[in-house]
Amino acid sequence: MGATAVATKPHAVCIPVPAQSHIKAMLKFSKLLHQRGFHITFVNSEFNHKRFLKSSGPNSLDGLPDFQFKAIPDGLPDSDADTTQDVPLLCDSIRKQNFLAPFRELLMKLNGDAISTSTNPPVTCIVSDGLMSPFTITAAEEIEVPIVLFYTIAACSFMGCIQFRALVEKGLAPLKDDICLTNGYLEKVIDWIPGMKDIRLKELPTFFRTSDPDDIMFNFIMESTDRAHKASAVVLHTFDALEPDVLGALSSMLPLVYPIGPLQLHLNQIPEHPLNIGYSLWKEETECLDWLNTKAPNSVVYVNFGSITVTTPEQLVEFGWGLANSKVPFFWVIRPDLVIGQSALLPPEFLAETKERSLVASWCPQEQVLNHPSVGGFLTHSGWNSTMESLTAGVPMLCWPFFGDQQMDCRYSCNEWGIGMEISNDVKRDEVEKLVNELIEGEKGKKMKNKVMMWKKLAEEATEPHGSSSKNLNMLVNQVLLRKI
Repeated sequence: MGATAVATKPHAVCIPVPAQSHIKAMLKFSKLLHQRGFHITFVNSEFNHKRFLKSSGPNSLDGLPDFQFKAIPDGLPDSDADTTQDVPLLCDSIRKQNFLAPFRELLMKLNGDAISTSTNPPVTCIVSDGLMSPFTITAAEEIEVPIVLFYTIAACSFMGCIQFRALVEKGLAPLKDDICLTNGYLEKVIDWIPGMKDIRLKELPTFFRTSDPDDIMFNFIMESTDRAHKASAVVLHTFDALEPDVLGALSSMLPLVYPIGPLQLHLNQIPEHPLNIGYSLWKEETECLDWLNTKAPNSVVYVNFGSITVTTPEQLVEFGWGLANSKVPFFWVIRPDLVIGQSALLPPEFLAETKERSLVASWCPQEQVLNHPSVGGFLTHSGWNSTMESLTAGVPMLCWPFFGDQQMDCRYSCNEWGIGMEISNDVKRDEVEKLVNELIEGEKGKKMKNKVMMWKKLAEEATEPHGSSSKNLNMLVNQVLLRKI
């Protein structure tokens, strides 16, 4: 009886890009599938598997009988560093198919186990991060199962990435020379992207900003979106009401596009998941929540530039004095590797000046912080996970995009959704001070707060049982993931 029951259980192999924000989004998606009756195999790189065990404890990845963690090598040199790996090196390893052989081997082993034991059902589908598609689509074709590509970015950023081939055809990329980066070239308006208006080159994902046609990241982005139409479906971490025009355009370009976000709002509606594991590769410091309890509602600025962004020592100091001079209480997450090439140190006089109203930590449970009543604004790098978390918590943002899709997230947050204000790339303390005060106490800040509360409500509606994201998730499961090839 047991073996037959197991045999009928769908088995999804979920593989994220080996980086913090991608793992977090994929783990949330996997929990939702598990809750719908899927057996889950979650695949980390060996490097990140070790980091999880270090940050969450030696038994944190023991999993459940039907939610297991596996690790495969990433083709990079061994390292014990507690930091995000070099992004171009990682992407080059994906491009060179270094993951394909170990991933193929894992799939064979899982299917072999399904025959020899009654605990593991055979693999019935693959849920791959879209950026892993250079090898995961091949693997899915080999074992003849449906594959879903989950791009953990906004629809607008995904559309921007898909346009890289068109930029090449139109002679806009790669750049003729690096001078283009300084002489206003990036201000050029692009009016031919479906579903998007008045986008400037500088707002597209930054990876085309190279004069080298062989640039790793430029080619990686093209290759990891080239095969999207070969997938059984494309999943995006957004919702219909947030990006209707772009989603409409994408749906006419690709077979099946399912916006299913925000993932956390789906998870909030189900009883606590039996897999009690955090999402962080760094150890989270929770003392900050006690500190926030002592502050007035909507009075604190939360500052966190994510897991990859780096600053120069000068930028760190300008941010610091801007925050100090604003007199607003702030909680600032400063990763040990935040400053390029050295440890992130703030001058002692800054610490003396702000000690009564500031807290600095190296990492924190971000969603709990954003949902804390005392947090009134978020100074962010505009990564997509952070943007979604801020929107669903009803917290307006100051945006300082660093690279990748962050420029596009910033543009939409500030210009389309009215929930953010941009800090110029060349950080100056006076501007930081002015914008922090505007965010917490000014008229524009109040308008942004009203706007973000409206989007929060729409996000909640999208994830209600009959909301657009819930319907999309149901269709994705029933029509794609449970489909027999």
